[in-house]
Amino acid sequence: MSRIGKKPINIPEGITVKNTKNVLTVNGKLGELVQEFHKDMKITEKENCLLITRPSDSQKHRELHGLTRALIANMVVGVSEGYTKELHLVGVGYTAKASDCFLILNVGYSHTIYIQQPEGITFETPKPTILIIKGIDKQLVGQIAAKIRSYRKPEPYKGKGIKYFDEHIRRKAGKTVGGA
Repeated sequence: MSRIGKKPINIPEGITVKNTKNVLTVNGKLGELVQEFHKDMKITEKENCLLITRPSDSQKHRELHGLTRALIANMVVGVSEGYTKELHLVGVGYTAKASDCFLILNVGYSHTIYIQQPEGITFETPKPTILIIKGIDKQLVGQIAAKIRSYRKPEPYKGKGIKYFDEHIRRKAGKTVGGA
């Protein structure tokens, strides 16, 4: 039995869950998420809890069991609390500015980078070197953060680049000057 798959998912107050032929719709104070799951996974609701069961112990069903439970739990947390990723821009002149529907990045190139704000995602820049990405879809928030980070990955010699808030950059020593 999957340890993750057999754990029940608690549904907080104010969140409604609707299951129609394994198309799960989760509504909350922050929005609505809809996702279709595999037809073999049975999703049942009992006393403000969701339970996911599988028909057999085959390898495919065991894999889907834990995955389905994790995805549904992420949906419930997303519509109730939301997800955030914080990025730091390290380097001289590296700045980010959030406008109405664009994110403007200056990260050492000869041109500025404009990123259009996807639906369901908000950008905040409390300081020019700090970028906060918020949204209700965990996968989308992580994907946008990874895309922004890919424009200028942190380098190991000076530590310049776009890094996650809790990321530690392993530094290298670089060249040393030999004795005369």
